[in-house]
Parts: sequence; C-alpha cells; structure tokens
Amino acid sequence: MKALRVYIVDDDAAVRQALSLLLSTCGMTVETFADPETFLAHVDTARPGCLLVDLRMPLVSGLQLKAALTARGIDWPAIMITGHGDVNACRRAFKAGIVDFLTKPVDEQVLLDALAAAAKVLEEVLERQETHALLATLTEREREVMDLVCRGWASKEIAAALAVSPRTIDAHRANIAEKLGTSSVADLVRMSIAAPPSR
Repeated sequence: MKALRVYIVDDDAAVRQALSLLLSTCGMTVETFADPETFLAHVDTARPGCLLVDLRMPLVSGLQLKAALTARGIDWPAIMITGHGDVNACRRAFKAGIVDFLTKPVDEQVLLDALAAAAKVLEEVLERQETHALLATLTEREREVMDLVCRGWASKEIAAALAVSPRTIDAHRANIAEKLGTSSVADLVRMSIAAPPSR
C-alpha cells in the first residue's frame, strides 16, 4: 500500500491539496491534476497507479475520463468522489468499472480502505498485462500447442493432431516453458485463462 501511486484529478484545488497531503503522509506517491485533459496529456503507462477522480468537472466528467483511459487500453482502477452523489450516478460509476464511489467530505478511513481495495485490483491488472506480454512472445504454433496441453493432451496426442513428430512437440513445449518461465500445466492453464487468445 505504501508504494502505491495515486493520481488525483479534481478541479477543486483545496480538495486536491487536502487529499494529496493525507495520502502522502500515508507513504503513497501522489500526483495531482486540475482537469482530466491535463491528466490525459501526461498519463504514462510505465507509471501505473490508482485514480482518485472527481465525478463532476466542467468539461470532462470522471466517468468520461475513465472511458478515455479504457479506450487507450489503460485499465487502472478508479475511485469516484463527488459532492453530488445520487443513486443513478453511483450505478453508472459501478457499471463503468469504478472500484468505489465516495461522497465529499471523504472520510479518511473509508478512503484508505477504498484505496487498499483499488491497490489489489491494480495488482491483478498488472499481472494480467504481464501474462499478455509473455504470451505474446509465443509463436502461433507454440500457442496452439499450449492450448492443447492445457486441455490435458499428451505430446503424442498433440503430435498426431498436428501431424508432426512427438519430438517436435517436445521442442515446442521446451520453448514454451523457457519463454513463460514455467512448465507446470497448472500454471499454463492459469495464464491461458488470464489472457485468452484473441480470435
């Protein structure tokens, strides 16, 4: 939690300052932005973090910001904060994948609990991205072999299905193990589920 990076996007300078002070005191790395446009211009996928975003801002809303990030393939967890919360806004936020929806003034412990939950989501997102990156190193044939291994097929069965020798399949399996860092079928199944092939 202490290593967590938090991006605060809120058009209220006092809110930005108060939240930044609180989270910095808790050991988090905090960056603040007065509007979504500035944040989008500076967002860096190499510096992942959690978002603490005001729901209502003059030009771009918090939900529109989340949608813009999703369109860029950035799936960082977000917490919406607002002084004008209602049931419909809350429903829209959760449908958009928001981790939590907090009303101003934000209770300190409630905020920290929400960020703890967001940190876990971020960890899962980053693990999924790492898995995607590893699987992207496989050739098309290696991914085909991996998919059959995940179905419980033996090398001889895979060889027969692909009309190649068992030795060739063993070579593919060795390459897969080297690239993914594991030869465990359970690990391969887990990775395959986490990052299924695009069809």
